Amino acid sequence: MKPVYEKYFRNNLPHIWCSGCGNGIVMSAWARAMEEVAIDKDNTIAVSGIGCSSRITGYLDLNTLHTAHGRALPFATGCKMAKPDMDVFIFSGDGDCSAIGGNHFIHACRRNMDMTMIVINNNIYGMTGGQFSPLTPFGKKGTTAPYGSVDRCFDLCELAMGAGATFVARGDIFHAKQLTDLIVAGYKHKGFSVIEVLASCPISFGRRNKIPKPADMMQYVKDHTVALARAEKMSPEELKGMYITGILRNESDVEYNEEYLRLCARVQGGE
Repeated sequence: MKPVYEKYFRNNLPHIWCSGCGNGIVMSAWARAMEEVAIDKDNTIAVSGIGCSSRITGYLDLNTLHTAHGRALPFATGCKMAKPDMDVFIFSGDGDCSAIGGNHFIHACRRNMDMTMIVINNNIYGMTGGQFSPLTPFGKKGTTAPYGSVDRCFDLCELAMGAGATFVARGDIFHAKQLTDLIVAGYKHKGFSVIEVLASCPISFGRRNKIPKPADMMQYVKDHTVALARAEKMSPEELKGMYITGILRNESDVEYNEEYLRLCARVQGGE
């Protein structure tokens, strides 16, 4: 018997991602979350940009939109403005979101439109050649940083909170059940939700940084994550190089579409 969440997939599996890639785990966690909240597939759209993670939309059996590199958020914004009642999800990668799409990201956080964005952070540009991204840890190697990156990397969740996102969380592919729970919580939140997922890329990141085996990459993810409750008891020195997981912000604020419709009503009423 097939798992009930497989109804969210088209008949084009198995996927084409490399062995050990974390994208399949993220896609499965999303599908499990959608089964839990019982979404209406006809009233849901998933939007993606370019990259390995952005291939997810090709596997989902609902309304999907595969867009240009870094431009998933503008397309998603248009969808939500045209159909405010539609559930909108965005899938993006660390380079797609924080580099070429960085400006769109900060303004999506600022606007607080009711959408859920899942950013899969495998620390590298996986599809386009293994270049280092704005989320590649300091000192780690890529094709454009063969001796190690000297750039300080973004903390994407801190960036999202600084830009005004009202729901910010981080999960990882090792703790898949927690990731499903975070996606459910992000979906239920009224406003812009950002969920960063620490993932694995054995080919483009792992082999250049001496962790090429999928099992070793999973261990790397596990070893570099710490739950929020535990992190609160740790010193800054102990947290160096670690990713804090859990819900980092969950606040209420004005939702963009609701405020826009109120503005339209005031203007039409002659105010």
